[in-house]
Amino acid sequence: MPRRQFVALSGALGAGALLTGASGSASAAAGPLTAPGDPSCCPSPTDPAPPGGGQSPCPPPQTQNLCGSPADTDPLWQDVQYCTQGIVPPSGQRPDCLKTTPNYVVLHGKPESPHNYLLLPSCRIRGIECPFLVSPNVANYWHEAWETGRSGGDVPVQYANIGLGINSVSARRLHQMHIHMAGVLPSTQRRLQDLEAAGRVAPQPSQWRAPQYQALITGADGSGDRTYRVLRLDALTQNLFALLNQNVVRPLGLDMAGQTLIVVPRMTAMGFDRSFYVLNSDSSLPSGTNTCDRLLVY
Repeated sequence: MPRRQFVALSGALGAGALLTGASGSASAAAGPLTAPGDPSCCPSPTDPAPPGGGQSPCPPPQTQNLCGSPADTDPLWQDVQYCTQGIVPPSGQRPDCLKTTPNYVVLHGKPESPHNYLLLPSCRIRGIECPFLVSPNVANYWHEAWETGRSGGDVPVQYANIGLGINSVSARRLHQMHIHMAGVLPSTQRRLQDLEAAGRVAPQPSQWRAPQYQALITGADGSGDRTYRVLRLDALTQNLFALLNQNVVRPLGLDMAGQTLIVVPRMTAMGFDRSFYVLNSDSSLPSGTNTCDRLLVY
């Protein structure tokens, strides 16, 4: 996907939301869900985000060439439609809908295990390349993935250390956006804490791209060390896609389609300390990677 086209579309989406967000009215869907392609499904992308976990806007029609069409036949998108609409996939194989909300569904990952789940938008969104993901009012899928997959969540990842991740376009097989909810090795958690102690973790998003915050981390899949840009955030309240685009991708002249993004909750001897490490990589880095699969344990 051309970077210029992504920037133009994401800028238009953001400007529209900012111009109309103050006067728009929020609405939360009640009763049975409607298909994301149905005009009654989703508020306009320029409406403000609904309070109290109501339904988020969906990508507008002009972004379908990058974000996907509701008529697409991607198997994961068909699974989402089964969970939200009861539409049986053409294969006849009905997924286990582990959690269904107006904004997302949670399914088993493959291979199935108690520490391999996927969170997918209820809207048709192909993946990280969709410029709607950097707009102001998109649902906070990362926060929802953490709240769902954490200990005590509705679909807890049963692993000592949890990781969340999304792949680049070239590193994925299926094309409905999905955040992996999986495990990470204890050695990954220790490595991140050691990097932070050495001043090698960016304390602010604006510093995320700086070379001193790039570090080698050993893969959980036996693939060796790969380079990641490492940031620490005190909460997942911000749009991570927008942070990545604004602070790494655009300043370095990169392409969102080529990025991978991984979130690792920061743990201490007392447990989760309510902050997060956010890792990014791509093939432009020496020993970089465009997949989150190297760090996650499925």
